[in-house]
Amino acid sequence: MDWRRVKAALLAEGSARLRGEPADRYISRSAAGPSAGGSGSIFFAVGGRRVRLCVDPDSPVAIVHEGGGRATLILGDEQISGRLEPAALHCPRQAYVTVSGGCIFRCRYCPVPALQGRRKSIAEIVRLVEGVSDRIDAIAITSGVASSVEEEEASVLKAVRALRRFDLPIGVSIYPTPETPQRLHDLGVAEVKFNVEAATPALFAEMCPGLSWETMWEALRRSVALFSRGRVFSNVIVGLGETDGDLERCIDDLVDIGVIPVLRPLSPAASLADRERPSADRLLRLCEVHERALRRVGLDPAEALTMCPACTGCDLTPGRDT
Repeated sequence: MDWRRVKAALLAEGSARLRGEPADRYISRSAAGPSAGGSGSIFFAVGGRRVRLCVDPDSPVAIVHEGGGRATLILGDEQISGRLEPAALHCPRQAYVTVSGGCIFRCRYCPVPALQGRRKSIAEIVRLVEGVSDRIDAIAITSGVASSVEEEEASVLKAVRALRRFDLPIGVSIYPTPETPQRLHDLGVAEVKFNVEAATPALFAEMCPGLSWETMWEALRRSVALFSRGRVFSNVIVGLGETDGDLERCIDDLVDIGVIPVLRPLSPAASLADRERPSADRLLRLCEVHERALRRVGLDPAEALTMCPACTGCDLTPGRDT
């Protein structure tokens, strides 16, 4: 089986319908990102590789649960034996916690502002992690912006302080202030992810009104100096209207400063709900570009401890999806 080809086809579809034995314990629901508020998702794994698919009864992809997590994925004429992975919190082997489930910004691809989610208390966050502490290897923190960037950073810093007791690597992905990288580093955070989101500044301005492209890049540059090369990540969404050339330049710019890009296929939502997901062929082409760029500078996502590069469910990840 060519896993990379299969995963690209699955990411291009983005969903699967569930059949067979009950699988409720394997369905997770997200409070952040483009899949927030949806019908849930499921992780299908083959060996040490996994893909995350939204649950959709009308999907052309089928997953037949045979019981006990054993499952067969049906993609066209192909049948692939594997297993369903239970998510600890949001994804397997991590407690991925969203501090604030609402956001004052209106990024065009994101449904979170419309959900009007609340902010979790520190005690609630600690209880959530305690509840899965026997089946996680890392903790990841993300958040919307409930009222201001500065207040959100303060809430996340409090959460990190409270979670250090678990003695696990902690990754954090929030919209940064100029001092965010230093403050997270001082608290012992292992890795950070600040998302440039779009491949060009013009697309960023169109997709993320009110946010600053240069603030994000400056946070990434500062973070590499603090956390070291390969411990800093950035999502770049594929399918916002950029060209492959735009993405290649963005990838090169990120790896050249020591940041590992995460190429995230667009999940059509919010005001981009009528867009199409990127094709499997495009995802495979870009994965090759991504892989060459990482190899050129000696960065390896397989060494990631936390967050998306450690999970890999939503993206084709060089070094892991081989």
